[in-house]
This record gives sequence, structure tokens and C-alpha cells, in this order.
Amino acid sequence: MIKLLVILALVLALAGMGYIRLAPSDPARWHEDPRLVQRPRTPNYHLVRMVDGDALPQVFDEAPRPLAERIDAVARADGAVLLAGSVSAGHMTYLTRTPIMGYPDYTSIRVEPAGEGAMVLAFARARFGHSDMGNNRARVERWLAALSG
Repeated sequence: MIKLLVILALVLALAGMGYIRLAPSDPARWHEDPRLVQRPRTPNYHLVRMVDGDALPQVFDEAPRPLAERIDAVARADGAVLLAGSVSAGHMTYLTRTPIMGYPDYTSIRVEPAGEGAMVLAFARARFGHSDMGNNRARVERWLAALSG
């Protein structure tokens, strides 16, 4: 009886892991505008925008389109897959996965004019769980640092 329960628990764990890896990502649900989104109730997100309490965006000395092209290249080089939006629109949402378990994370980017240059707004969040152990913040900061370097 105990052996059967252990086998059942393993099967359920594998099924859960399979769901996490294979669950479809609906672009209509995950493609959000960082300017307009409400802060989630869980700490598994990071927001960069012009709102008190969120990280403030950095202004870059280039036009929005070239900056959008560069953030797209940085995101893809980091393993992200474009889920929705377009570089030409300056509004993209990327799907990334954690290395071991394959948990999906979504990072929505909006590139906007800012004076003579442009700025990157971002909303990175986890799909599953309560905490992301800082992965979304680290990803956004890594992408922005790559733009500056």
C-alpha cells in the first residue's frame, strides 16, 4: 500500500512538472502594458515605470526604434522568446523559463520617447508560485545593464 502511494505521488509530481513545462501561454493574457498594469499581490514580479514605488526607467540617448531593436537582441540572446507584440510597435512580451524546473516567466517591454532619447518600461512576472527568488528583477536589470554596456 505504501509503495502504491509513493508511486502515485511520483506520477502526480511528474504530471505537475509536465503541466508547468507544457502549459500554453496565451498572448492575450500575458501581453501587458507596463504603464497600465496594477501591481500584483505576490512578490514574484518587477516593474520599471514612472510610478512611485516602482523602479524608475533609465533614459537612453537614442531613438525608440533602435533601442527597441537592441532590447529585443538582448532578450533573445538571454534565451527569451517573443510571445507577443513587435519591435516596430515598441511593445513586446517575452517568455523565459527557469533553468531547472522550466517555470515560465513573462517580461513585457515598452520603449517610449523620453526627451531627445528613449526609455524602457518593463513588467516582469512569474506565472506560477508566490516567490520568484528575485529572478524577474535580476533579468530586467541584466537586460538594462546590457543596453548600457
